[in-house]
This record gives sequence, C-alpha cells and structure tokens, in this order.
Amino acid sequence: MTHYVAIIEDAGPEFAVGVWFPDLPGCFSAGDTLDDALANAPEAVALWFEDIEAEGRSLPRARTPSELKADPDIAADMAKYAIALIPAPDVALQPAGE
Repeated sequence: MTHYVAIIEDAGPEFAVGVWFPDLPGCFSAGDTLDDALANAPEAVALWFEDIEAEGRSLPRARTPSELKADPDIAADMAKYAIALIPAPDVALQPAGE
C-alpha cells in the first residue's frame, strides 16, 4: 500500500490543525484537533485522487520521508512540524513514471 507524507501544522488551541501533502499539490485537510485533522486526511487524499482521475492526469510518486527531507523546499517544514504517513486509496491509477 502506498502512503503519502503529510505535514501537520498545529498553530495552537485557537486555530485548526492543518495537514498538507508535499507530493499532492493543493491537497490539504484540517480539524479542530490533531485527531480530527488526521482522521480527515485520508478523505482529502481520496478526493484529490478523484480530481486527478477526472482530469486524466497521473498520480505523483509518493516520496519517502528521507527523500522529502533531502528536498530543500520541504526540509525546513519537516524540521518544524510533525509528519504522518497517510495511506493512499486503492485506485486503478498508476503513479507517474511507472
């Protein structure tokens, strides 16, 4: 099963917890608590996949946490925020490059 790295931004009790995916541009989720945000994340990924399928585009390859940490555009966020691995839905789409 493929998993995508999620960056979890928790700005404190007055704000929602945000979750975004470096490998899925525009895919994000949120919740009032960390638990809510993580529970909502798989649905966000599934909806993002539906949009990609409707547009006829290929899925981006899910990079490992180590690969993302080596990406200077992502490394600072990974150092600052928590990460989680969110499972991708089972779909008939093939990742780009496969």
